[in-house]
Amino acid sequence: MASGGKLLLRVLLGALILLHGIAKLKTGVGPVAGMLTEHGVPGEMAYLVYVGEVAAPLMMIAGVWTRLAGLVVAVNMIVAISLAHVPQLAQLNEQGGWAIELQAMYLGSALAVMLLGAGRFSAGGALGRWN
Repeated sequence: MASGGKLLLRVLLGALILLHGIAKLKTGVGPVAGMLTEHGVPGEMAYLVYVGEVAAPLMMIAGVWTRLAGLVVAVNMIVAISLAHVPQLAQLNEQGGWAIELQAMYLGSALAVMLLGAGRFSAGGALGRWN
């Protein structure tokens, strides 16, 4: 059962983050580059979003280097929250929930994948430090 839960968590999180990456593949990283330059970070760093929203989710879904993929997605979410959602950190939405509950759920789920690993239903198997 535990490996089934890990499979569900990593595939669901990987698929949801991958959709954001696919959108950026279609539209480009211009908006991300703009936010980075506003914060004094070189705009070229925006291309790292492809690592956090395409490569890492694919690794997570397949179950290869899963713990590393979880870490990369978590760092990606921390950067996204710090660039686009800081004003919402202390706000509630119209339904009374936290304004960044989705981003927080992605971050928490990525950290859980990093801590739990892939489980036995993965291309990398349950063995190995990074899986």
